Parts: sequence; C-alpha cells; structure tokens
Amino acid sequence: MNEFKIYEATNAPADSREDLEKIRSQQGHLHNIYAIMAGSPALLKGHAALKELFEKATLSKEERRVVLLTASRENRSAYSVALQSDVAEKQDIRPEVIEAIRSSKPLKDRKLEALRSFTAKVVNSRGQLAEQDIKAFLDAGYSHANILEIVLAVGMVTLTNYTSLIAKIPLDKQLESKMWKIAG
Repeated sequence: MNEFKIYEATNAPADSREDLEKIRSQQGHLHNIYAIMAGSPALLKGHAALKELFEKATLSKEERRVVLLTASRENRSAYSVALQSDVAEKQDIRPEVIEAIRSSKPLKDRKLEALRSFTAKVVNSRGQLAEQDIKAFLDAGYSHANILEIVLAVGMVTLTNYTSLIAKIPLDKQLESKMWKIAG
C-alpha cells in the first residue's frame, strides 16, 4: 500500500518546516492535507503562494468560498469538500449556500449561482468553455479579471484536491462533522 507520511513541523523536510509552522499559527492546528503536502516542499510552497494571491482577488470573501467549495465538489474530493465547508462556515458563509454547493443545487442568489455554475463549467470542461458561458458570466455582473481569478483558484484548489484523492488522506477529527460523500 502506498501510504503517504503525515508530517509534523519537527520531522518534515527542512524546506517545509517554516511553512507548516506558519499554517499551524494561522489556523491553530495543522490539517492532514498540509501535513502530507509537506512531503514535497515545492508543492506546499506553491499552494501557499497561490492561496495568498487568491485571498487578494477582487472577488468577495463569500465569492471566493463559493469558487473553492464548488471546485472541490466538482473534482469529487471528499476531504477538500469537508475542509472548504469548514472554512466557509468559519467565515460566516450562509449555511444554505454551503449546503447547496455540497448538494450541487442551484443557489438562490442569481449572481452567486452564476459564479457557482461558471466555476463548475471551468472545472468540468477543463477550461474549454463556450462563448455563451463566458457571456452569461459577464452578463451576471462579473468581469474578465474575475474569470482569471477563478482560473487561479481552480489551479490552487486542484493541488489539494488531487493530493487528497491520490494520498487518500484521512479526514481530520475537526472535519468529521463536515464529512461529504458523493451522491449517486
């Protein structure tokens, strides 16, 4: 069995230790996803850099959470859906928004639904969107810059999605209440 090591800052590769400590101090604990990503300092640093950049995007906090949770759901990463659900809840994203995305149901807010739907299309089409998809997104009140920010987010969250899927990461105790299973 290919078991991936879950590192601590004390036994991780030297180039991952500072990043793990930074994550622990920001979050109060270290999620298994980062503890496994530490096995590749380049992956951990790359993810951290993209995450920091995405948090500066022009999309609102709620919109950023919608993008990340939607991309994780569309990539079918149960671990990442649980993690993104937890982060969204801690950032006071409305529970009905979180649950609708987890269930792949349309959001009541039309603009947020345009964002959720567009993000799902980006992930599922691997970026090969029809012109009408782009037009509909822009007509919903978003910009070309927002499209590019979604590309950044999808790239960033795909790192955690694929890591969790490949490594079969065990769900952290703190995330058990957010467990997600693929319907159907």
